[in-house]
Amino acid sequence: MQSLRLTALEGLTGVDVKLKTELNGKITDAFGSNVFSAKTMREFLSDEAYKSLMNSIKAGTKIERKMADQIASGMKAWAMKKGVTHYTHWFQPLTGTTAEKHDSFFTLKSDGTAIETFDGDALVQQEPDASSFPNGGIRATFEARGYTAWDPSSPAFIIDQGAGKTLCIPTIFVAYTGESLDYKAPLLKATAALDKAAVDVCNYFDKNITKVTTTLGWEQEYFVVDESMANARPDLVMCGRTVVGHAPAKGQQLEDHYFGSIPERVYAYMRDFEEEAYKLGIPLRTRHNEVAPSQFECAPIFEEVNIAVDHNSLLMDVMSKVAKRHKLRILFHEKPFAGINGSGKHNNWSMATDTGVNLLAPGKTPKTNLMFLTFFVNTIKAVHDYSDLLRASIASPSNDFRLGANEAPPAIISVFTGKYLSEVLQEVKTRVSNKFDEQDEAILKLDLHRHIPELLLDNTDRNRTSPFAFTGNKFEFRAVGSTANCASAMTVLNTIMAKTLQNFKTEVDGLIEKGEKKEIAIMQTLRKYIVDSEKILFEGDGYSEDWEKEAEKRGLPNVKTTPRALDAFVTPKATQLFVETGVYNEKELHARHEVLLEDYVKKVQIEARVIGEIATNNILPSAVRYMNELLVNIKGLKENGFPESAYKAQLQIATKISEHINVISETVQAMIEARKTANKLDDSRQKAIDYCEKIKQPYFDTIRYHADKLEFLVDDKIWGLPKYRELLFLR
Repeated sequence: MQSLRLTALEGLTGVDVKLKTELNGKITDAFGSNVFSAKTMREFLSDEAYKSLMNSIKAGTKIERKMADQIASGMKAWAMKKGVTHYTHWFQPLTGTTAEKHDSFFTLKSDGTAIETFDGDALVQQEPDASSFPNGGIRATFEARGYTAWDPSSPAFIIDQGAGKTLCIPTIFVAYTGESLDYKAPLLKATAALDKAAVDVCNYFDKNITKVTTTLGWEQEYFVVDESMANARPDLVMCGRTVVGHAPAKGQQLEDHYFGSIPERVYAYMRDFEEEAYKLGIPLRTRHNEVAPSQFECAPIFEEVNIAVDHNSLLMDVMSKVAKRHKLRILFHEKPFAGINGSGKHNNWSMATDTGVNLLAPGKTPKTNLMFLTFFVNTIKAVHDYSDLLRASIASPSNDFRLGANEAPPAIISVFTGKYLSEVLQEVKTRVSNKFDEQDEAILKLDLHRHIPELLLDNTDRNRTSPFAFTGNKFEFRAVGSTANCASAMTVLNTIMAKTLQNFKTEVDGLIEKGEKKEIAIMQTLRKYIVDSEKILFEGDGYSEDWEKEAEKRGLPNVKTTPRALDAFVTPKATQLFVETGVYNEKELHARHEVLLEDYVKKVQIEARVIGEIATNNILPSAVRYMNELLVNIKGLKENGFPESAYKAQLQIATKISEHINVISETVQAMIEARKTANKLDDSRQKAIDYCEKIKQPYFDTIRYHADKLEFLVDDKIWGLPKYRELLFLR
């Protein structure tokens, strides 16, 4: 019987590239056509309902029941006009994926009359099972009730799937007892906390500022492989990454894939998923080949953070579904292939006022420069004070494979500001004395543009090795993993920024109360923050061993594994931070810690099982079969009187194969016993640490090493798993 690998290879020759598009060269015709946008609301809602909804979106006010009924009626009319039969509350539970439960508009009246209905209650709230989603012990198995609640700030949209259409209503997900069980609810709370704290500080400079919006532009990296080839790899099916695989002769060393011509089959796929994204209002702008072979990237125009997070989660669903039409498989895993670049999801973060000012863009007047410097320095201070929480926010079993490897930043959190702004910070630090006099007010007129040339907003070079880098008018959080929900990192970042700004205002107000002028008080506090935070600043190569040594001298943590990184969420400092800002209560925080630990254990456990199964069912049988062929050949040569030199090479190969077989067999068995021991532990943290340090670290790489050696030695026709050269280079 022919192996799945050879069958898949034969199937590649018959792949038909189909480029189907309805855009006709004009994206604006399709953009937002499946979104209940402000323009659509104007058409399907009364003035009263429209104003009520807009006020709720802008000011966060509650929508009255009567208005909810009107909005639901208009939303249903729009959806049914487009052929929708069902609706769902679309939410983001702690599984890391999106969730939905579909209900139809159809119902029967008491007299048996069939009607289509959708009222305010159905729009505002639904009840999925809260015990069946990760909850960290908040809900017992028998306590099933939970609620999804409508988030009016994120517009409803229609998903086309096959011949069906579903109205999706973005919602938060909370337990019956009120605790948040999703990514969206904490993000909304953190964003609100930052809004208030940032407005209070902005009012030092401009009393007209009444709202500060957090903005996010994500960059989604991913791999594309043939579906049949992926299906022939149990590890890709079950884990999303290859747990074994010998490096091909050619990887990414020629750097010829980066920004190269997009392969036709992938291009057809890109056009298809982009069209679906445009209809959903996702403002994709960029597509290109990434560094590794078969790796690509897409990126949108930046948006308000809540909508940006929704759009990224939605796009990942769309990309996976559309890939099936093209008989492709999308790999979002941070490290699907060893020896080449992994994938990230760079989060470009900034803040914007309702007066049109980007708070992280240098200004052209002393006042706007001082406002920029205030938010710039406060961001650095926030990262310095809570670097452990930022590290925890991007911790996952899959991101552990990526951090510190190839293009990925290290697990050490540091901030890159660039040459020009480094000079500005140094000048503020050295020229401003602890005690100001009238002459010192000259520093307030610091001309940042004397230091920062106007280069299309790119006031600094980019440092690809920095996990948190200033890139002209925003900070780029590069350490976020490609599978991550952006909300995790953005919730932490917004929260620590809110708290830092609150502290900043308290300190400045205290100096003003003592008689200092406002500007002098601001500069004094900024100087203090620069001095306090300077050890987090690093302009060099984050990949170097020298930086690890330097970071250790500075006292910067270098937590390389998820179970230990997650400890940061349950420290007294973290608890105080999240409780005081209203983002999490203590119960929610500990529950999330528990959920993340359980997630780590389950994913490493699955990978361990898959490694064992592949070794036992695929690799060892192929190796034994080839070794038997060699032994038959050796025996024949001996029996026919050939000298030992005639079969010396075959004997050496057979000996090596036998050695690798023995090591793999023994290591797999030892790994199984280690799992049995770890599974007896009741403490989630210790179990996660054991899975990391007593199962993953000692066994995964050992089994892989010997399996990859066998792949190199065994006859190509006998090897059953698709190889890297086939997965990465054949389309």
